[in-house]
Amino acid sequence: MSSLEWVVLEENSGKTYLVELVDKVVKIKGLGVFNPAKELSDKKIGSRVTIGQKVLTKLSPRLPEIYRSMKRRAQTISSKDAGIFITRLGIGPGDVVVEAGLGSGGLSLHLARVLGNSGTLITVESRDEHAEVGLENLSRARDCLQEFPAHHHLSGDIELLCNKIAELSEQIDAIILDLPDHKSAIDAVSKLLSDGSRIACYCPVTSQIERAWEACEANGLTVEWAGEMMERQWGRASKGGIRPVNGPFGHTAFLLIAHKR
Repeated sequence: MSSLEWVVLEENSGKTYLVELVDKVVKIKGLGVFNPAKELSDKKIGSRVTIGQKVLTKLSPRLPEIYRSMKRRAQTISSKDAGIFITRLGIGPGDVVVEAGLGSGGLSLHLARVLGNSGTLITVESRDEHAEVGLENLSRARDCLQEFPAHHHLSGDIELLCNKIAELSEQIDAIILDLPDHKSAIDAVSKLLSDGSRIACYCPVTSQIERAWEACEANGLTVEWAGEMMERQWGRASKGGIRPVNGPFGHTAFLLIAHKR
């Protein structure tokens, strides 16, 4: 399916909806009941459309719009942290990446975009209610993106799934862990890493990153970088100029990158 069969509708507030252009009456939460194909197919990208009481802008479904429109259950990894993982792990086309802690699939969307058709994404999630949402978001992204990696999903704890992961691929280029307990996972998956590959941990609190650091070193991995990425948004001031917008600094979690040398 091509991206032309999906569009994004954006409210003035910035809220977005990813809409499939099916030729039938459907109910879309937040928009109401309407026929997407009849209402939207002949509208150009960037044009304004009226759905019920809302006036929205029609946009192309590129990664930022897909991410903002995704369905959510578990907390998602932000785009700033996804960017650090992708660049510091060196992820690109053709790589095989294992992501444990699929959740709502926010990080998976970014991984799928950079892996392309030649890559492989293996997702693991122990909670099926979270996986259901994450897999739906990945399915919609597959329809919208021009390229999408081979995708395998495993249900359960990653510590118990290492043999299945090894059966899917002998070459593992990167592993990303977003889990309550990183130590047991690192102990289990470190043997899966190919020489030269890297592992990343997403840790909400400092005690987690400390245990992850110790577990990496205990398994012969070299910690290359650990810390946090801060985000500070700026905007236009009412009397001219630009200034930081009101609100907290953008801390989300502590990150750790380790290398199998």
